[in-house]
Amino acid sequence: MGGQVQRWQYLNPGKTLAETLDISHRTLLYVEGVTVSFDGFRALNDLSFYVDVGELRCVIGPNGAGKTTMMDVVTGKTKPDQGFVFFGQSINLLELDEPRIAQAGIGRKFQQPTVFEQHRVIENLELAMAGDKRVWPTLFARLSGEQRDRIDEVLTIIGLTEHAGRAAGALSHGQKQWLEIGMLLMQNPLLLLVDEPVAGMTHQEMERTAELLLSLEGKHSVVVVEHDMDFVRSIAKRVTVLHQGAVLAEGSMDEVQHDPRVMEVYLGE
Repeated sequence: MGGQVQRWQYLNPGKTLAETLDISHRTLLYVEGVTVSFDGFRALNDLSFYVDVGELRCVIGPNGAGKTTMMDVVTGKTKPDQGFVFFGQSINLLELDEPRIAQAGIGRKFQQPTVFEQHRVIENLELAMAGDKRVWPTLFARLSGEQRDRIDEVLTIIGLTEHAGRAAGALSHGQKQWLEIGMLLMQNPLLLLVDEPVAGMTHQEMERTAELLLSLEGKHSVVVVEHDMDFVRSIAKRVTVLHQGAVLAEGSMDEVQHDPRVMEVYLGE
């Protein structure tokens, strides 16, 4: 296990919070007994949810099941009424604001891609890596060989090496989604929360996105919230089904698909 801890610390060089991360029990994210209410409506209802180191987890559920609220709590956008949220065993996420949670090693990708469309793909990746955003126009000239190698590596991972010099605004919808994932990877997150990554994509783009997310498994923990069941089936080893703010079922895709409770409330079978 020691080698695993060292490898994960290597992914986050110079990040004090990440260096204090205790993943000796192999669980990266603990969400325990979390309840969130909005004007009397319980968006999360005593939710408990756990993600292991290097795991690719899919989360499904009908609209209003609590998927977005769960991600809001993990990333610090929403504070729960009760419960605990820990990153590893050592970092209490409820004590941190959104920037500090990102610094700890948690990245979030929203459904609609947010990239700097007037600037080149490679500049988007440079900016994502930069600590001081004011210096980004001249950043590339200052990059070390290791930083340049990291940009090249991420371009390869997201399949945009041939498009590095193109304006991000000229990319297809799917390519913009991959670029935004690449921008998150430039920050070396331990945990990525990815919201509906294939919405609006062509079938070919969906297949490429599946390959991309599967390639991240083991190096990062990835939580994918998605409505497209064919896509979920193509990547999922473990699926969590949310309903009315709590976990309804959890297991393989086949297990949850044939769970009578899931069939009744979500899959409509």
